[in-house]
Amino acid sequence: MTAVVGTHATIGTPEPRPAAARPRTVRLGRRTGALVAIASAIAVMAFLWPLLAASGSVVVAHSTDAPWLFAVVLPLVIAVVLADVADGGLDAKGVALLGVLAAAAAAMRPFGSGHAGFEPMWIVVILGGRALGPGFGFCLGSIGMFSSALVTGGVGPWLPFQMIGAAWIGLGAGLLPRASGRREIGLLAAYSAVVCVAYGFLLNLWFWPFLTADEGFPPELSYVPGAPLTTNLAHWLRFDVATSLGFDLPRAVLTVVLVLVAGRAVLVALRRASRRAAFETPVVFAPNSLSPTGSDGSS
Repeated sequence: MTAVVGTHATIGTPEPRPAAARPRTVRLGRRTGALVAIASAIAVMAFLWPLLAASGSVVVAHSTDAPWLFAVVLPLVIAVVLADVADGGLDAKGVALLGVLAAAAAAMRPFGSGHAGFEPMWIVVILGGRALGPGFGFCLGSIGMFSSALVTGGVGPWLPFQMIGAAWIGLGAGLLPRASGRREIGLLAAYSAVVCVAYGFLLNLWFWPFLTADEGFPPELSYVPGAPLTTNLAHWLRFDVATSLGFDLPRAVLTVVLVLVAGRAVLVALRRASRRAAFETPVVFAPNSLSPTGSDGSS
């Protein structure tokens, strides 16, 4: 009989298990965070240059810059994945899960594309980022949007802006404060409502600078080259409310409803898959216990 010192165990009563840490397949480590920051800085400049342009500047054809932005953002997104593959934070199973969820987001987009803003794909991006971490959410949003554009034929100068916007949504979901149960679902629902509207407002910046009063567009909604920041900001917000809000609100409502209805089950499934896959557990190959030779030493 083995004596146990310093414990008081009761037969039939299991010892409490320590709370498991939330699984993260793509951690925001030093290298990953640097790459995400670089991609985000480039995207911020691409989005906000109309509001920050100096007085007397001329609006350049923004659509001609989109291929260059795409050529920069896509390699950086791939580099985010490769950085953690090199560090051991993401293995083949994590890459496979990223591909499956990106394909799921791409497959869901056609069900709502072009119908008053209803886009069910955002539940995949938001819940995937929440369950599997901000780095994973960043990659999932951008790759899922790129894949869905190939499925729906939505490849154009707007695509790099959509990719980075979706990446930010997945990143933000992974950076939300810790919560559990109903509190977590309520937090995700509120987050979904905000980002789905903000996404539509942000995406308007890729084409809004071309809508000037000189082309017959209402002056109070038009971009004014070289005007003060407050003036163009007010015009941009008026434009968003007048033209985009009718699509952004249905997107937000649908995503909130899906999070409230299916969020709990999807989070449990994703976290269970992450735990069973053991993404961060190194694979060790043990030597074979059976000898390749016979008992008499012959092969």
